[in-house]
Amino acid sequence: MPAPPLNNSPSTSRIVALRGVEKNFATGVRALDRFDLDVRAGEFVSLLGPSGCGKSTALRIIAGLSVPSAGAVDWPDGAGRIGFVFQEPTLMPWADVTTNVRLPLKLANNDDMVAVVQALESVGLASFARSYPRELSGGMKMRVSIARALVTTPQLLLMDEPFAALDEITRFKLNNDLLAIWHALRRTVIFVTHSVFESVYLSQRILVMTPRPGRVFAEIFVDAPYPRDERFRTSSEYAGFCRQAAEALAQAMASGAAS
Repeated sequence: MPAPPLNNSPSTSRIVALRGVEKNFATGVRALDRFDLDVRAGEFVSLLGPSGCGKSTALRIIAGLSVPSAGAVDWPDGAGRIGFVFQEPTLMPWADVTTNVRLPLKLANNDDMVAVVQALESVGLASFARSYPRELSGGMKMRVSIARALVTTPQLLLMDEPFAALDEITRFKLNNDLLAIWHALRRTVIFVTHSVFESVYLSQRILVMTPRPGRVFAEIFVDAPYPRDERFRTSSEYAGFCRQAAEALAQAMASGAAS
């Protein structure tokens, strides 16, 4: 049965919140400053900002891979399963696609091969289950990485600029595929990008960040219905949201330069 149509009505159930989070590294770099974030269940939220503004640091703190120097991470219903898609696919070159996707299950002493098959089907790679990374294109490698993140059926999917290194055609296709996965699986997604165009196309909500130390400068609601396709990408509505996001990003950059 197909999933029901999506709308932009936010869930009332908050899945995670960051309150006054700061992050200082031993090198003296201050990555985040009074960073606040609220994400509701089922949302698609993008963190938009320049390189080095602390977007990836915020994801790592949510994932528990880094500890904040100040502030708190609040899981109202307790921390659930998290899937993380990094900037690079980070696949094991000596292992086939199935083995790469199965890795999180193996680490958890879980041998659910049905979950592996379903994850591969969700990213359109079922026919490449026995292929090796060297036999795959860049876009296909990233699909494997997404399947690996989905195989544990995470409550929250964190994506750290996963398509930044891909050509524009492949990136557009993977944007479409990601929205289809989100629609079908109803996961919560926090997506990091420095692309205005990508953030508008994908998101229900965009948080525009200042240059380092990163904090939220503006919040933009992309009140456009799903599913989104090439008609939306070429519409005046899309152009208007992109202009709004670009202006907010320019103002955030200027505020950082002035501080």
